[in-house]
Amino acid sequence: MNEPMEKLQEHQLTLENESAMLAFGKVLAKASEPGLIIYLHGQLGAGKTTLTRGFLHYFGVSGPIKSPTFTLVEPYILPTQMIYHFDLYRLNSADELNDIGLRDYVNENSICLFEWPDKGKNVLPKPDLSCYIDFLEQGRTIKLQATSMRGNEIINRIGLTINSLDEANNFSKR
Repeated sequence: MNEPMEKLQEHQLTLENESAMLAFGKVLAKASEPGLIIYLHGQLGAGKTTLTRGFLHYFGVSGPIKSPTFTLVEPYILPTQMIYHFDLYRLNSADELNDIGLRDYVNENSICLFEWPDKGKNVLPKPDLSCYIDFLEQGRTIKLQATSMRGNEIINRIGLTINSLDEANNFSKR
């Protein structure tokens, strides 16, 4: 008899400022594992790169961390894995991803974060986790949506309980 498939999870939180976004990036990184694929959705200036910066800081990456808008991908070599930060905003065609050797980046030893994943539709691998960042009058909302069982595991590890702006402010101090 087949066991019922676990329901894919979704969590939403509110972050008041850039410090909270950086802190959340670190929490997401701590819960992550090699082989993970994360899609980052949001308008220009929503905080996709800031979240990625916090993510990379958790792994000890220092120095300037900018969005690879013109190079498409920025590799970060770590002792035990690779992290690839993609920004597909200026992608003219999803086929360009094949030209840069996308399949060489996506593997069980790397973590890939994709900004503007809709630009790579039908070429990008399916994500484990999609992160939707939206503007608020003050701060941002983040909706995490698991798109695989691995994504569910990541959400479970994060153990999100942040439901109000006051809790989100405390979140940045963790």
